Amino acid sequence: MDLAINGKTALITGAQGGIGLATAKQLAAEGVNLVLSDLDAEALDKAAATLSVKPLCITADVTDQSDVDALVEQGTERFGAIDIVIHTAGVTGAKGDPLELSDEDYEHAWKIDFFSAVRMARATIPAMRQRGWGRFICITSENTVQPYWEEAVYNTAKAALGAFIKNLSYKEAAHGVLCNTVAPAFIESPMTDGMMENRAKDLNCSFDEAVESFLAEERPGIVAKRRGQVDEVAFAIAMLASERASFINGSNVRVDGGSVLAVQN
Repeated sequence: MDLAINGKTALITGAQGGIGLATAKQLAAEGVNLVLSDLDAEALDKAAATLSVKPLCITADVTDQSDVDALVEQGTERFGAIDIVIHTAGVTGAKGDPLELSDEDYEHAWKIDFFSAVRMARATIPAMRQRGWGRFICITSENTVQPYWEEAVYNTAKAALGAFIKNLSYKEAAHGVLCNTVAPAFIESPMTDGMMENRAKDLNCSFDEAVESFLAEERPGIVAKRRGQVDEVAFAIAMLASERASFINGSNVRVDGGSVLAVQN
């Protein structure tokens, strides 16, 4: 399907791998200009070399408004406008008893997982509003509606992010700017690799056995009995970034294999 965004420009954060890079590949195939950002310049350039187009690669710290503003300015200078923002940058943060985690633990996740999106919106949405078209998409998590007790810093930051994007969606749609979130769960990635490696050590079992037992004990809703793939998340993001998604606004699209057991988003 032609997503009708050929010639648009997308800014993707957290783009050196995982969901960010997979989404870049999807949009490149649609003829979208790409501005890719992450913290590691070498890793970002290596990722860019795998694409079918030549993106503009810019290192930026999304916890710094001046860095975000400079990122957007450089992308706009190169391509004329930023039409689509796909904000995937984030951290899982510290884990443990919610009352024993420090202020610094909560603030670290808050600055990266939540407030970076506020900074990105400030820097991009006003110009989209003036042009009458835009897409602003952030990655939340199953944890926003199905929190796990030991991940309080991540849960609260991602829940706040979901609420913020919903807030944006109410008025920005009147200007043609649609704001949505995508909520993945247990996607095959370096993050879940690390989780399963630790589980395998704790249980004295193989990596595959760790994944299998985790799915059975912790994620019974994933009836496919596997981790999701980054491409499966990227397809959903690309759809929301497209002209075809012109009546989807303020939504949280779950790509979780059924992990969330509740009806509500």
